[in-house]
Amino acid sequence: MTGERVHRRTYAVDVAAPAGVVYGLIADTTQWPLFVPPSIHVERLDFDGIRDRFQMWVTAGGTVKSWLSRRTLDAQAHRIDFHQEVPAAPALALGGRWSVEARGTGRSRLTLDHEFTVADDRPEDLSWVERATDDNSRAELARLKETAERWTALDSLLLTVEESVRVKGPAELVYDFLYGIADWPGQVPHVVRADVAEDRPGVQVVSMDTVWGSDPATRTAQSTQTMQSTQEVRICFPHAFRIVHKQTRTPLLLEAHTGEWSVIPDETGVTALARHNVLLREEAAEAVLGRGAGIEEARHHVRELLAGQSATVLNLAKRHAESTIRTL
Repeated sequence: MTGERVHRRTYAVDVAAPAGVVYGLIADTTQWPLFVPPSIHVERLDFDGIRDRFQMWVTAGGTVKSWLSRRTLDAQAHRIDFHQEVPAAPALALGGRWSVEARGTGRSRLTLDHEFTVADDRPEDLSWVERATDDNSRAELARLKETAERWTALDSLLLTVEESVRVKGPAELVYDFLYGIADWPGQVPHVVRADVAEDRPGVQVVSMDTVWGSDPATRTAQSTQTMQSTQEVRICFPHAFRIVHKQTRTPLLLEAHTGEWSVIPDETGVTALARHNVLLREEAAEAVLGRGAGIEEARHHVRELLAGQSATVLNLAKRHAESTIRTL
């Protein structure tokens, strides 16, 4: 830390799960966007099994923040030390420790320690960091506890969906369509509204109304249609033709939903790919899908829906790229 005053915060929660399970959830940063509510995206830069270095995007104090972090993992002691290599303002320095202590058979205590400094201890900056740290830490521990305590069923609650199309056109035009989500209403059948705020280049906060049900193009009076209002954060990497996203307000059936749009050029064209990672909310299956519905019905419903909607968007991006080339 620096010469400024060091401020400390400690948070702890008892978890009805083995210490190894809890440690495993916090050890893999790439899964944090699914298991840690404030986390939007983690871009791992280096990892050798002990030392971990990554860029991270999170929601904090109502805004999207990003920082570069380093961690040192001690799997034997169930301890992870971390510090922000390039902290997000107004923090001048920030670090801490995750630790998991076994508390008997199938039980453990998860503790998160934070320490940070703020330049000149400015009251308004100190208050912001304290409030953001408190809010995020409590949300993190609550979700990690909930997830760890369902560890025996976790495999059935996790779902990955992928769709891809081949495009005979430039990657730039495919990416242009995927990036321009504000223009999707009227073009993408299941998107009714998309309000986009991009206060910083490449960081989009999107509020959307979408049709959550059967294909809007084939809907009938008997088809199951519901309108869903969702919100997501999208981190855009134009030079890599990638957009990663996370819903910060999800439909009832989804506990968490992250994903990526990517455009991969090769010698004969490009592949446009959509990937979704989902943590299902099993207890919502009956409310959404009807009496008697369980996790298998939820998995099938979400897989079919996300695959269909992704294929629609990818094929529209393909048409945008290929028709533009023909016009030119």
